[in-house]
This record gives sequence, structure tokens and C-alpha cells, in this order.
Amino acid sequence: MAALLAACGVKPSVPPGSSAAAAGASSATSARAYRQDAAKHLYAQNTARIYQGRLPPMLYAVGTLEVNLGRKGEVRSLHWMRAPRHAPEVIKEIERTVRAAAPFPVASRLGYVTYTDTWLWDKSGKFQLDTLTEGQRDGM
Repeated sequence: MAALLAACGVKPSVPPGSSAAAAGASSATSARAYRQDAAKHLYAQNTARIYQGRLPPMLYAVGTLEVNLGRKGEVRSLHWMRAPRHAPEVIKEIERTVRAAAPFPVASRLGYVTYTDTWLWDKSGKFQLDTLTEGQRDGM
């Protein structure tokens, strides 16, 4: 399709290789199952920001965010179920990160989807999502 549009002198609205083209579709049948697809999508969009390995025993911030997505994977709204209020800069950065990752995989079997995940934030600014976490090291 992009080649056809280019031949007509029309630029496609979504450049090949962009996040919209890469987001794909999710075959999840529940919000809980969709959470895996959303987490993988966020990791793919933020590879350099993912904390590798087991997290330290003391995290800088932990927050649980509910994300409401539209039929095209667009972010419709965000709702903090447990916000890391002691770290307002982390709240802003998580919200920015989620919005920048849109569009998310289209939940083709669900239409609109609202999923929840917990962000585990290290003092380095790197993070893991509870859905894909590698766990935490012992504090001893």
C-alpha cells in the first residue's frame, strides 16, 4: 500500500517501521491476557530503559497504573491505582512513556481494553513491569 501511495506522490500517514506499523494486533481474550502484549510492546519501545536482571531489594518507586486503550490501540486515559507520590517525576515519566508508546497492539477480540500493570522503578531511571519482571535480589 505504501508503494502504491508513493507512486501516486502521496506519503503514507504512517511511515514503514514506525510504532504504529510495529504494534500489530493482540489476540488476547481478556484484559489480563492483554497485559502481556502491552508489556512486551512497552519493552520493545524502551529497550535501553529496561533494567536488566534482578532488581535491587530497595526500589526508588513502585506504581500501579491502569491504562484505558481505544479500538485502534490509542491511549484514552490513565488512572493511578497506586501512584508513587514521593516521586512525582517518576509519575510524569511513566505517563509520558505510556503515551509515547501508542499505538499499542490492537485488542482485536476485545475492542476497547483497560489493563493494569505495576511499574518497578530503579533509582537509575530504568524499570521493569511486574508482568515481565525478573524479580528482586535479596536484601542481605
